[in-house]
Amino acid sequence: MKPPICEICDKKMGEFDDCGLVYFKKRPSDLEWDKKAEQPGFVGHPPYAAWFCKEHYEQAIKMEHLTISEALQKIKENT
Repeated sequence: MKPPICEICDKKMGEFDDCGLVYFKKRPSDLEWDKKAEQPGFVGHPPYAAWFCKEHYEQAIKMEHLTISEALQKIKENT
């Protein structure tokens, strides 16, 4: 897993900071990644998941029905 750093503003968050990990709609490539992740010893961060700080989390969670690329574009446009 990636450390908790906001995908939008690069804010590093500690264990007790208000932040969240959002899982977005999976793309075909994400489904392939999920299959690979089932293999023993596989380590990695889902390409459809991203960390967000308190400032950006509420926007992100409202867009979890979108793919990560669609959501990030919309959030960046609104920031």
